[in-house]
Amino acid sequence: MTLKQRQERAARRAARIAAKHMAIRSAALGQGEAQSEGSIVMKKSQVKVGSEYVAKVSGKLAHIRIDRENPHGGWEATNMATKKAVRIKSAQRLRAEASRKAAPAAHVAAGAKPAAKSAKDAKATPVAAGGEASNPLEAHYRAQKDAAKTAKAAKVAAMRKEVAEKVAQPDPELDAAVKAAEADRRAKKVKAAKPKGERKPGLLTLAADVLKDAKAPMDCKTIVEKVLAKGTWQTKGKTPHSTLYAAVIREIAAKGKDARFHKTDRGQFELSAAGK
Repeated sequence: MTLKQRQERAARRAARIAAKHMAIRSAALGQGEAQSEGSIVMKKSQVKVGSEYVAKVSGKLAHIRIDRENPHGGWEATNMATKKAVRIKSAQRLRAEASRKAAPAAHVAAGAKPAAKSAKDAKATPVAAGGEASNPLEAHYRAQKDAAKTAKAAKVAAMRKEVAEKVAQPDPELDAAVKAAEADRRAKKVKAAKPKGERKPGLLTLAADVLKDAKAPMDCKTIVEKVLAKGTWQTKGKTPHSTLYAAVIREIAAKGKDARFHKTDRGQFELSAAGK
């Protein structure tokens, strides 16, 4: 697409948007106000110091008074509702003089009241309580926004009610699945908690039994051979006699006279008086 074609497309889109906004303004302000809409935005030559206008301040229409020109451009003004100083950077922010704007607004709001009113009523009409302008166009957009919020809140409430009703309804399949899972869990727990059998004696106990039947002291290698020969204990270790020797020495060192073993010579052990 060429540059010219893109420019033409953008122009057509801008025209459609302008027509849409004009239709909304016509519906909100009435045909007479829509025809004079082009004169609402003021020019710099029409602005006079000391006059009062309806201007857009912080995104809202407000009643302001032009006090003096700003050296950097625009004017210094006062918000008549809040009595605060504001800066008007350009004439495009001014909509109309306050006295001129009063008559159309009153006509839309109250149904074609006479335009000749007191100065106090003329200044009070375009500005509502709290510094917000009672502009029909602004009221139209606000009503649309409020309606959208109400519709969304109603949709969310209906959805929540539907979910709550579904949760409250009984579900036989789900209940059966929950019961089956609970029964399976209890069965596994009972199976895992079966009583343990009697614990088999360890190598130290079996070594004491071997020494009880022996008539002379024995070394650990001989003791292990006799234990393995009886078949009461099995091992896959390569040096079980070294393990037995270390265990016997630890018991003698820990229990002293109460130990079941007594060392008679290097590597030789017999049953002590406490072990008999």
